[in-house]
Amino acid sequence: MTTAAAPLGTMDRAWRRFTPAQRFARFTVYLIIVAAIVAAARTIEIIPEFISDAPEQIGDLLTRMWPIDWADYPHGVHDTLVETIHIASLGTLLALFLALPVGVLAAHNLVPLRPVNLLAKLILVSSRSVNSLVWALLFVGIFGPGALAGTLAIAFRSIGFVGKLFGEALEEAQPGPVEALESTGAPWRSVLTFGYWPQVKPAFWSIALFRFDINVRESAVLGLVGAGGIGMALDAALNLFQWGRVALILVAILVVVIITEIVVTQIRKRTI
Repeated sequence: MTTAAAPLGTMDRAWRRFTPAQRFARFTVYLIIVAAIVAAARTIEIIPEFISDAPEQIGDLLTRMWPIDWADYPHGVHDTLVETIHIASLGTLLALFLALPVGVLAAHNLVPLRPVNLLAKLILVSSRSVNSLVWALLFVGIFGPGALAGTLAIAFRSIGFVGKLFGEALEEAQPGPVEALESTGAPWRSVLTFGYWPQVKPAFWSIALFRFDINVRESAVLGLVGAGGIGMALDAALNLFQWGRVALILVAILVVVIITEIVVTQIRKRTI
């Protein structure tokens, strides 16, 4: 019994995951990444002596921070720590109030007007592109040092984050409930309240809680540029070389961040 001969060339074929064009594109991307890393390393001018001396400097700094100046907490840290929490809370609430309308305008399925969508997205991108410390410097220059500048910096930085995610949640809403309400002649406000809101409510609370968690961390450093909160106490302690007080402030920030994380996690479990 004879077997049919295999077609010419089939024995030489080998399966490859990527085509030659894909392999060339991947190689090009890797080459660009390596070149960018090399260029960055040359630009920042790393000094080997400083790197080798770093462990000794860290040990010396930790030695000066011990023992922690716990006695300074009631009159030197507590008030600024509470102010930090207030800055994060009020800044988050203000951001939610300002970001929700912008998020609605950015959702094309709710507002099918391209120029309005683009304008809303421009506002969201502008908010996210400016760092919190830059916002803080701007508002310190306008309103002077203090908690007001920090609150506004947190709020304006958060608008882009909250508005973008909320707008995307609106665009991903199922059209069925919305179409059912529209077929009954329901007004736009009712469609938004009973058609969209029940679908995006879990996402909204998740976004709000997550942003508050981030804002607690960011508000702790805004005081370094004069925007109120515990960062101002940290900056003063660093300038005066009060290392025991610096250690106390760092521990206080760490404790607040951990407590905030636990509280936010528990609230999410019960509300989402």
